Amino acid sequence: MVDHVVPHFHNDLGVAVIEIGAKRFMCVGALPPFDHPHVFLDMGDDNEIVCPYCSTVYRYNPSLGPFEARPPECALSEGTAA
Repeated sequence: MVDHVVPHFHNDLGVAVIEIGAKRFMCVGALPPFDHPHVFLDMGDDNEIVCPYCSTVYRYNPSLGPFEARPPECALSEGTAA
């Protein structure tokens, strides 16, 4: 069970691109306490967006669920500190 209405993703792994199954989401940067301001991003009609804080490229992948990411460790879930 995910505790967020809007999917949240992080880049604690430091990968260049994270594939996600949502076009509207929140980027938190790295996991707390090294997170940046939590920023809401909306891809609109595009399939890719760059976080203005951490420069992570998020790429939409329609085969993933809205709370899923590739790599899967980048999806922020209940078990992940936020």
